[in-house]
Amino acid sequence: MCRVAAYLGPPRPLEDIIIQPCHSLLAQSSEALEAKLAVNGDGFGLAWYGSQNEPGLYRDILPAWSDGNLLSISRHIESPLFLAHVRASTTGETSRANCHPFSAGRWSFMHNGQIGHFETIRRTLEAELSDELYNQRVGTTDSELLFLLLLNAGLNDDPAKACAQAIQSIYTITEAHDLEPFLRLTCVFSNGESLFGFRHASDGKDPSLYASTRFADEATVLASEPLDGIPENWTSLEPNRLMSFTAGAEPPPMGTALLQ
Repeated sequence: MCRVAAYLGPPRPLEDIIIQPCHSLLAQSSEALEAKLAVNGDGFGLAWYGSQNEPGLYRDILPAWSDGNLLSISRHIESPLFLAHVRASTTGETSRANCHPFSAGRWSFMHNGQIGHFETIRRTLEAELSDELYNQRVGTTDSELLFLLLLNAGLNDDPAKACAQAIQSIYTITEAHDLEPFLRLTCVFSNGESLFGFRHASDGKDPSLYASTRFADEATVLASEPLDGIPENWTSLEPNRLMSFTAGAEPPPMGTALLQ
């Protein structure tokens, strides 16, 4: 399982979230505490928002702890909104195209989890995509395809509806192949203005995702594990609800229900 972290608030160096905390994302890349695997060494990536119309991306196949450029980039780039991911692969080879976050237009997306029976249902899932979105697919992971399915389902217009529709499509297609659905999803994504997160699992074992407004002043931070090692500063996101965070606005207490 992968590990994720994201930030929304006043501009600050990426290192404040990715590098400096005692249980930072960099620390979790080699010593995760709430994952099946402690080591997440199959690549990493960053997406950050600034003055351009699309997010900046930096992704590589090296383990996060092995890339000296990451330390410099994280120290010198400041952003009010950024996503970071360290990968432990379940599908797709270790390649830059398969490293998260993925992007399309203003959107950036990262995922921790797995679509079960992926190689069997992959072709049918891909057939759901418009030609334009299908042609944007460059990697081989279930994560990138999930992102494209969300866009195909109307992520731009109604993120909660798009998430529910994409999840239901995966269930419907899996069952059409006479297979028992198996799905574990923890997703964090952004359109450059808001930060979204949700957890869902067919077996009730949703990969972890926490939110905190106490870890960083005047900011919202999402992370797979508490970055400061203090559970009291973090709230676990409730499964099957899309949470939306906007700078300076209070999120709805329970988020938007995805599947009943």
